[in-house]
Amino acid sequence: MNKNSIAVGIVFVLMILSQPVWAGDRAVKIIQPSNNEQLSSPVKVCMKVSGIIVEKAKKGINEGRGHHHLLLNSLPADLSQPIGKQEIHMGDGSKCKDLKLVPGRHVIYAVFAYGNHIPYDPPITDRIIISIKD
Repeated sequence: MNKNSIAVGIVFVLMILSQPVWAGDRAVKIIQPSNNEQLSSPVKVCMKVSGIIVEKAKKGINEGRGHHHLLLNSLPADLSQPIGKQEIHMGDGSKCKDLKLVPGRHVIYAVFAYGNHIPYDPPITDRIIISIKD
């Protein structure tokens, strides 16, 4: 091996080690309803997760575990704070929730959080847009 081969190898290893750690193995997905669907109220919203486990909020703060929150039409400005009580809290460990929505367009956000209602960092979220018929 010559010096150039060793230098290239060292640069390659350093590039691999300096890559950011992504939450790519942790995800929440709204699986029902589909994005851009037109529906009648009430609407059943269901999520599935990967790389994390859904549990009741009362089980506390456990890495890789938590529960769902659904937020309508906007996210809080500061996701480092607990999600408020006005949002749809699913601390019972459920994966589906029936929502009564008024006619019109709605953005539904799913946010996965620890038992203390603080979202993961980086946030584990998904979003769909639906329309409710008159």
